[in-house]
Amino acid sequence: MARIESLFRKLDEWKSTLPGTWGLVVEDLQTGTRWTVNEDRLFYAASLIKVPIMAAVYREEAAGRLTLEEEWPLSLEDQVGGSGILQHLSPGIRLPIRDLVTLMIIQSDNTATNMLIRRVGTETIRKTMVELGMRHSRFHNPLMIVPYPLENVNVVTAADMAACFRRIARGEAVSLHASRRMIRTLKKQQDAAGLPSLLPPKHPEGIVGLQPLWEWAHKTGQVNRILHDAGILYVGGRALSVTALSEGLDIRTARSCLGELGLRAYEWMREPG
Repeated sequence: MARIESLFRKLDEWKSTLPGTWGLVVEDLQTGTRWTVNEDRLFYAASLIKVPIMAAVYREEAAGRLTLEEEWPLSLEDQVGGSGILQHLSPGIRLPIRDLVTLMIIQSDNTATNMLIRRVGTETIRKTMVELGMRHSRFHNPLMIVPYPLENVNVVTAADMAACFRRIARGEAVSLHASRRMIRTLKKQQDAAGLPSLLPPKHPEGIVGLQPLWEWAHKTGQVNRILHDAGILYVGGRALSVTALSEGLDIRTARSCLGELGLRAYEWMREPG
C-alpha cells in the first residue's frame, strides 16, 4: 500500500494545478486500489462511447448473432463527418465487421461506428453498458447525427469507463479470448497526443526484438472544449488503468495536462519494488 500511495501523492500534486473540470480514476488493476476525482460526474462521451460499442459487437459474436468476417454495407445515411476515412468512400461497398471495429477504435472512424450501431442495435449497446458496470453512462444516438449540445446525448463517467476497462482487462467483458482481441485493437490507437505524449520512445533503438518499454491500450474522445483519454498502461508486468475526462479547456492545454498525467503514471510504474 505504501508504494501506491507514492503515486497518489504525485497525482494529488498534479491535480492541484489543473485548470478546467475533470473526472479522474487511476486504478492498480492487480490490487484494485483507486485514486479518484469527480468519478461519478457525467461528461459528454464523445468517442469514448466506442469502447462499449466494441464490447457489444464481441458480445453479439459470442452469442452467435454475427461473425467478425461478416461483411456489412456502407449506406449513405451512415456517412458522417469528423474522424475517419469511410465518409469519403462510395456507398454500397461492404466491409468485414472486424475491419469496422478496427477503424472505429484506431482511427475513431465515426462512419464505421454508425455502421456497427446499425448492425448491433441501440438496445444491445445499452444492455452491454449495464453488464459492463457502466451504471450512470447512457447511449442515445449515433455519432455526428445531431448537433451538440442537445438533450439525451451520449454521456459517460470516469468511474464507468474505468469499470469498462477493468472488465476488459480481466477477461470479464465477454470472454478471455474477446478481451485479448479488444486489448490488441486498443493498443493500435493512432492518436497519441494525450496520455502517451510525453513518454519515451516505445521501442529502444539499436536492438531488434526487445519488448516495448510501455504500451497503452486506450481510446480518446474530442469535441469542442472536451477532451478525454482512457485506457490501460502496461509497463513490464504491471497494468494501471487511467481514465481522464475533461471539459472547459482548449485542446492544447488539455493535451498537455493529459501528457503530464501519463508521464507520472509511467515513471511510477518504472520504479523498482
